[in-house]
Amino acid sequence: MTALPKPAPTSLWRALKMVAWSFVGIRDSSESAKDVVRVNPLHVVAVGMAGAAVLVVGLALLVNWVVAK
Repeated sequence: MTALPKPAPTSLWRALKMVAWSFVGIRDSSESAKDVVRVNPLHVVAVGMAGAAVLVVGLALLVNWVVAK
């Protein structure tokens, strides 16, 4: 009987890259399949929520800056 290979350690950096590419909408399917195996779902949710918050705040600041001029 062969031993299963040890899974690669999950990484917050990998989750950040995965979510960033998802926001842009460009992703290679083979890399996406690797990420699904290696990334902790809680990391993806946390990074996704933080990214969405940064996007909303950034857009609000941009609108306020444009309207103020």
